[in-house]
Amino acid sequence: MSKKIIIATRGSQLALWQAEWVRSELLKRYPGVEVELNKIKTTGDKITDVPLAQVGGKGLFTKEIEEALLANEAHLAVHSMKDVPTFFPEGLKLAFTTEREDPRDALISRDYKSFKELPQGAVIGTSSLRRKSQILALRPDIKIEDLRGNIDTRLRKAKEGVYDAIVLAGAGLRRLGWGESITEYFDPEVMLPAIGQGALGIETRIGDDETNEMAAFFNHPDTDAAVTAERALLRRLEGGCQVPIAAFATVDRDSLTLRGLVASTDGERIIKDKVTGKVSEAEPLGICLAEKLLKDGAYEILKELYDVEPASE
Repeated sequence: MSKKIIIATRGSQLALWQAEWVRSELLKRYPGVEVELNKIKTTGDKITDVPLAQVGGKGLFTKEIEEALLANEAHLAVHSMKDVPTFFPEGLKLAFTTEREDPRDALISRDYKSFKELPQGAVIGTSSLRRKSQILALRPDIKIEDLRGNIDTRLRKAKEGVYDAIVLAGAGLRRLGWGESITEYFDPEVMLPAIGQGALGIETRIGDDETNEMAAFFNHPDTDAAVTAERALLRRLEGGCQVPIAAFATVDRDSLTLRGLVASTDGERIIKDKVTGKVSEAEPLGICLAEKLLKDGAYEILKELYDVEPASE
């Protein structure tokens, strides 16, 4: 057994919490092993003054971390699943998916008690096109302004009234102990979460059998199946984390239900549907739902944003 495990992570407050949690779980299981963090600044971390949707490209928060893995500067990497591209560099794999935290989006507001209470023309801060499109579909009167920075920076802006409200992932707030700042959770039927939201992904080198064996206990089968279905949909739609695509799967014993959505950025066109099948068919279910969405109008929306293959006949 290795005497030392190095975890590659971003340096943000939330990323460090996630990496420290993985570190503590490894130390509980392997008390004699040394575990350290390798903090890496990613492209997404360096770009703070431009909306991520304008930057383009995939892997904004993972590329440099994956380079460290390939260079043997780390044994494993910890990611927020919603930041992880659906394709991996040769030699790397998404090895394990942790049990999901609350996947819902959360509204934070200083002056208003709910989304419905927000006044006409209220300003909401979010950097997510997925959230923007769904908010505008619900309330076309809302004004959306870009919101970047660490979670504490975003919360401060909400508390100072810079925005009437902001929307963040509830999981991150809860992990950092800021759950009490949440004004209201959006039901997934109202605001479909990002692919993988609330789950952590552990990425490793394919040939590193020792690390893969040591970290296998992190995998949560139900979450893994749900996220596999969601990511299969995303991969078929060829979308990145800054495209207005959403999906959320739930598992009930051996049954999996996947809901998916593609929206125009202005919220005027929303294509949504769901499929249900066996947990063992998680990946085919994701592809099946993606094909249904493409046939129902998602292709016309997505081809305006990037090259996407039309639905198969």
